Amino acid sequence: MTKSIGELKQHASNASRLLKALSNETRLLILCFLSQGEMSVTDINQNIQISQSALSQHLAVLRNDGLVQTRRDSQTIYYSLAKGPAAQIIDTLHGIYCQ
Repeated sequence: MTKSIGELKQHASNASRLLKALSNETRLLILCFLSQGEMSVTDINQNIQISQSALSQHLAVLRNDGLVQTRRDSQTIYYSLAKGPAAQIIDTLHGIYCQ
């Protein structure tokens, strides 16, 4: 059974949104660090070394696009890579460029 043009357009839109989020070097770096496991905002900031406000903006984009998930422990927010297409792409990129 073939997909309808409406379904294909929706998939193309989802892929475009994912690739747009991944096309930013800082967001890609954040996702690469998160592929190694859950990290607090402080831990991410120590690795990425950008301003707290810039990091918050990048994390908001990733969160809004469903690429990361969060959990709160008291006042600390922890981020992890959400399962799905982004995680698969990050794993592939990690295998190509980081090994």
